[in-house]
Amino acid sequence: MTPRQLRALCLSFNAAVEDFPFNAETSVFKVRGKLFALTALDARPLTVNLKCDPEDAIRLRAEHPDLIVPGYHMNKRHWNTVTVDGALPDRLVRELVEDSYDLVVAGLPRAERLRLDRP
Repeated sequence: MTPRQLRALCLSFNAAVEDFPFNAETSVFKVRGKLFALTALDARPLTVNLKCDPEDAIRLRAEHPDLIVPGYHMNKRHWNTVTVDGALPDRLVRELVEDSYDLVVAGLPRAERLRLDRP
């Protein structure tokens, strides 16, 4: 997956926006003000921090120890840093980004979640 594809994927979700609160190089993708993906799109290798269910995080780290590690500068229980250099199937990367978005949306107040379904 290329940086352009990763960015397009993150922005494809309802109400997803890109923000740069830290610096001009670090893209922060949010839904209703809550972070679901964090990446430096120009970095090599390309990595992205994604929210993950704690049990899934442990399993994914065991299955892909060189490509999925505890989230860099994040809560290690709930976040993974995923290397997006082509070694992981794009399908898996898409699923991980979608899961991160879904977890963040699930944590939003009900009224905010309902607003996501409106055009």
